[in-house]
Amino acid sequence: MKKLFATLCAISLSSLAAFAGDYPDISIAELKRAIAEKKVVVIDVNGSESFKSGHVPTAVNFADAKDRLASVLPKDKDGLVVAYCGGPACNAYTRAADAAKHLGYTNVKHLSAGISGWVQAKEQTEK
Repeated sequence: MKKLFATLCAISLSSLAAFAGDYPDISIAELKRAIAEKKVVVIDVNGSESFKSGHVPTAVNFADAKDRLASVLPKDKDGLVVAYCGGPACNAYTRAADAAKHLGYTNVKHLSAGISGWVQAKEQTEK
């Protein structure tokens, strides 16, 4: 019985690890560089009120864009798409990341620092 439990736990943990690996993390520095080079579409999944309070520069409000997401994403399906939400403990970003992946995008990343990490790093936000 203990072996069965251990096996089930191992399978569960590997499944979670595989899911977490679907969207690799991008650092704040890497994202800033991609924004400066105009090589990224950034998607904010924090909701409209938070978006109005301040978001990563160039970010698209997922709440407003989800029904027309294909029109705001890069034409190149290998183009960089970065989704973020509140911070490391938040997983709401997966709504946008999953939507981009469903549309065929292959270079979808996650800013795990989220808007809280962006602000904590003293990076500028747009309103």
